[in-house]
Amino acid sequence: MIVKTKKKVSKEEALLKLSSLCAAAEYCESDLRKKMQKWDMPEGAEDEVIQQLVKEHFLDEERYARAFVREKFKFNRWGRIKISLELKRKGIGNFVIEDALEEIPDGDNLETIKTLLSNKKKITKGKNDYDIRCKLIRFALSRGFSMDEIDKVIDSI
Repeated sequence: MIVKTKKKVSKEEALLKLSSLCAAAEYCESDLRKKMQKWDMPEGAEDEVIQQLVKEHFLDEERYARAFVREKFKFNRWGRIKISLELKRKGIGNFVIEDALEEIPDGDNLETIKTLLSNKKKITKGKNDYDIRCKLIRFALSRGFSMDEIDKVIDSI
């Protein structure tokens, strides 16, 4: 049986490692805390490191949320609902999430749904049109789009 021991990391080392990570990409507080939990750090050092990262503008929840929304919408083609749920899971506040979701223009949102459903329809098999329509709706809902948005697009496909 292999027992993993936590690597002993000082507050200064943690600050250096995390600041270089944050300089390369956006991180949220919960992601950084997960990283620090793997390290054997002195009591209370995690909070001090987080405070220092915020003070030095390496860590900014609003900036992270906006970047997360843009990335997940553009590359993963997630809808507002799925993005919102994932940000809540990461401990981001509701007001920050609402502001970040404004990064998605309504026109782009509907166009993304239309493209997703058009591509999905080509490979979806069903007994009849109703069956295919239900599968497409479930697919779009699983991607985090609202039923209102789906209704606007589904008939044009």
